[in-house]
Amino acid sequence: QVQLQESGPGLVKPSQTLSLTCTVSGGSIATIHYSWSWFRQPPGKGLEWIGSIRYSMGTYYSPSLKSRTSISGDTSKNQFTLQLSSVTPEDTAEYYCARRGDYAFDNWGQGTQVTVSS
Repeated sequence: QVQLQESGPGLVKPSQTLSLTCTVSGGSIATIHYSWSWFRQPPGKGLEWIGSIRYSMGTYYSPSLKSRTSISGDTSKNQFTLQLSSVTPEDTAEYYCARRGDYAFDNWGQGTQVTVSS
């Protein structure tokens, strides 16, 4: 059973970089059969895809966030990380990591709340 767990600071100041880590257990991120993604859901809004990473194949980002986003993987720790720079209060959201197979996102973390505030 694959499990994903997000971790990181719950409060980030405006203009700083938000950094979150997703730790994967029960399966390896070093596989071409799955991609690993970040999503977020601001208060009162829908779920937004931020970007994905797939082992040996690269990263993919939402056009609206691409200029501020970086996703990387650490196969030795079986983790992947989101960095979102120059944050504003509009980046306040519940952040989720997820695994995608051939047809669907089949495993999700429980989510972590991030608030951007001075």
